[in-house]
Amino acid sequence: MSVADAGPLDGVTILDFTRVLSGPYCTMLLADMGARVIKIEQPGRGDDTRAWGPPFVNGESAYFLSINRNKESLTLDLKHPAARAVLNCLLPRADVLVENFRPGTMDRLGLGYDALAPRYPRLVYCSISGFGQTGPRRGEPGYDAVMQGEGGLMSITGTPDGPPFRLGVAISDIVSGMFAAQGIAMALLARVRSERGQRVDVGMLDSTVALLTYQAGIYFATGTTPGRMGNRHPTIVPYETFAASDGDFVVAVGNDDQWRRFCRLLGAEEIAGDERFATNSARVRNYDALRPLLVERLRSRTRREWVENLKEAGVPCGSVREVGDVLQDPQLDARQMIETVEHMTAGAVRVLGVPIKLSDTPGGVRTAPPALGQHTRQILEGECGMSAGQIQEMSRTGGI
Repeated sequence: MSVADAGPLDGVTILDFTRVLSGPYCTMLLADMGARVIKIEQPGRGDDTRAWGPPFVNGESAYFLSINRNKESLTLDLKHPAARAVLNCLLPRADVLVENFRPGTMDRLGLGYDALAPRYPRLVYCSISGFGQTGPRRGEPGYDAVMQGEGGLMSITGTPDGPPFRLGVAISDIVSGMFAAQGIAMALLARVRSERGQRVDVGMLDSTVALLTYQAGIYFATGTTPGRMGNRHPTIVPYETFAASDGDFVVAVGNDDQWRRFCRLLGAEEIAGDERFATNSARVRNYDALRPLLVERLRSRTRREWVENLKEAGVPCGSVREVGDVLQDPQLDARQMIETVEHMTAGAVRVLGVPIKLSDTPGGVRTAPPALGQHTRQILEGECGMSAGQIQEMSRTGGI
């Protein structure tokens, strides 16, 4: 690989002690950008998500396959007597350690930040947990559904007269992984100047609350707790889904000029000129009077007609598409957002591509998600200098 082709994190080695989603998503993002990620898994079972399904692809969990590409798998029982020798081999070579156990777990294993930082001062040590490493709730476990509830997201998701809803993806886990990857990248950048690593502490509650943005701003400004509004926006109108004659689509009228064009296309100039609806703030105040007027007109044509005509008029809009339709969009193919990799047991596997496009040091999908322990012997022999007999003994006693 030439320097021009190398990812921005080429040469960075990461020891990945994470499992399930927040941590593996973090390390996948870093691996996509060229980091070497050694995923350390429990012998015999591995990451919990290896058992999550169906669906399975030739025995491999589709869930696991979706978030573990570009990694190596090393099985290692951290409580086994010989595990310390393996870690003593790997830690001096590592730039980053990532873990998402409950606070205190790594300390009990002798692998906490306070134990490792003096020995490996350049190590960037990232911990992802439910509530962070400090505070009165630090010891509580973190699960995505719980965090969506505790973090306020569920209270603002759903219809006003219906129950709160969890988002259709594990957004608290995913955003925690994103923030962790961002924190690690910043810590590595800081290390260039200081020659020292540091602790990156990411709490899922913090990460979820950070998503509240303007909803929190509304509360800070008014003291009123935001509620569920269905698909509408609290401060922009119309900015929501509508039903055409054959399906749902989204209209996102972001300013008053777009509003006037929208009304012309609907043949509703009288609505545009009505003082109750002439400005966005007026439309927000008079939402209940406006929506029925729009609903009646928008049901008169097909979704395709509305989307094509609105786009031509410069009014932001789009169809409400199913996942299968989205993943067949030629735009995603043009952007390399659907990739195929060859897995040693599952065969050809499709995965999502890398969303960050760098012009000079692009990331990429290089290898399939690893089979459990796929790289164990290679790492122990080639990097830790262990003999075949030593490896066999560790395997016999359950260490790998």
